Amino acid sequence: MNIDIVTPTFPESIQEGTIAKWHKRPGEPVARDQVLVDVETDKVVLEVVAPADGSLTEILLPEQTIVHTGDLLARFVAAAGGAVATVPAASGAVTSGAASAAPVTASPAARKIAAEQGVDLNRVAGTGRDGRITKEDVVGHRPGVPEVPASAPQPVPERIAEPAVRAPETAPARGERIERRVPMTRMRARIAERLLEVTHTTAMLTTFNEVDMHRVTDVRAQYKDEFAKVHNGVRLGFMGFFVKASVEALKRFPQVNASIDGNDVVYHGYQDIGVAVATDRGLVVPVLRSAENLSIAEIESKIADFGMRAR
Repeated sequence: MNIDIVTPTFPESIQEGTIAKWHKRPGEPVARDQVLVDVETDKVVLEVVAPADGSLTEILLPEQTIVHTGDLLARFVAAAGGAVATVPAASGAVTSGAASAAPVTASPAARKIAAEQGVDLNRVAGTGRDGRITKEDVVGHRPGVPEVPASAPQPVPERIAEPAVRAPETAPARGERIERRVPMTRMRARIAERLLEVTHTTAMLTTFNEVDMHRVTDVRAQYKDEFAKVHNGVRLGFMGFFVKASVEALKRFPQVNASIDGNDVVYHGYQDIGVAVATDRGLVVPVLRSAENLSIAEIESKIADFGMRAR
């Protein structure tokens, strides 16, 4: 029997969604209630499951396509009798053990929880429609029966084969400015849009945190004279320490060192640090490019140069 796979009804206030990922491909065997495709909206990800045992015959809309309620996503063919025969009838009688190996009917949420908790769905009594196992059935299940016999087939999770030998990762050359682009999901794009809107419609709040600077002040007091002699009069200030600390923070949390370009999040593999310089005409913020490659002496020298040129 041929079945049309359509976009589910979206929750109230949601007009459209995006096909996030196809989990099954045309011709691939699918059990009833297995997830076929994820449809992502601004607020939730909807799972579209298989209506019966069978397989997809055609995917009509690829990933990242914008869809609306009721849009035709794919075509599905149900297997005769609800299961695909793998052995001819003349080969012998079917044992009761083989019959019990048929896939159980369970919701996607129930299957997920069962996999996480190691619950055998064949031992869970379903209370849903037509004996369907629900999430509550799995959560409330209490194992009190003997283990499955060793002869019973156990599902083996599929693993993606990895190459036996991996090519060594080469470190970026000094001064190389690497960027990585990642397309935003629909939900993340909406979050970014709302956060930007908030900056224009609400008053901004500045917070202050105290930092123990005793060790930095001690180092500066001990070495500032020697530092100036070695580095041709460049003074050892606090900004060199501040910039170095900022660089280290960006290395530890690279998600912060990112920007949005169109529909992409651009992660920067370099650290550009802006340093505010006060002038008679106002505040200017020159940028220390690739500050991760600069020593404290180079940072202090560039900041002093910025200050002279700004004034």
